[in-house]
Amino acid sequence: MEGIKVFSASKAKERVGLGDRINEWLHSAPPKEIRDVSVTQSSDEEFHCLTITFWYRTRD
Repeated sequence: MEGIKVFSASKAKERVGLGDRINEWLHSAPPKEIRDVSVTQSSDEEFHCLTITFWYRTRD
């Protein structure tokens, strides 16, 4: 199976924990083969949003 997984955070505390959320997903079943990754940042006067997008394929 191929898929896309998007992680995003706009508050400082959420951004700090983003790596832990990603690692939990990467190590969860089924095993994943990462095909591509995109990191995007956007901001306005109040918030800075960080988005990390993974394109992946599950391993058989």
